[in-house]
Amino acid sequence: MTLADFVRAYGAARAARDPREQEAEVIRRVTFGLRGALQDDGPARIRAVADNRRLWLAMETALVDPSNQLPTPMRAGLVSLGRAVLREMDTPSPDIDFLIEVNEQVAAGLTG
Repeated sequence: MTLADFVRAYGAARAARDPREQEAEVIRRVTFGLRGALQDDGPARIRAVADNRRLWLAMETALVDPSNQLPTPMRAGLVSLGRAVLREMDTPSPDIDFLIEVNEQVAAGLTG
């Protein structure tokens, strides 16, 4: 198998995955960065919080999109949760454990 064959096969496998599982995987990756930030008050923490902020801003954008097919109460609840997460990240010393817990719960909800 050539590298090009491998790349095509990998792309096809990813495309076949359930979109909710793909979303959960993104959240898990960001959460992994937050876990690493528990031991670092420097650049790793700044990067992890920034990545988490981008994640939640992107999620809010998707949730307020009129074409989003989630039930309105669920969308509203997730937007509210996201705003709480964003407020926490705006504090001088965000509670990384809280951010990890929220991300883990959302990822778990996506995968059933």
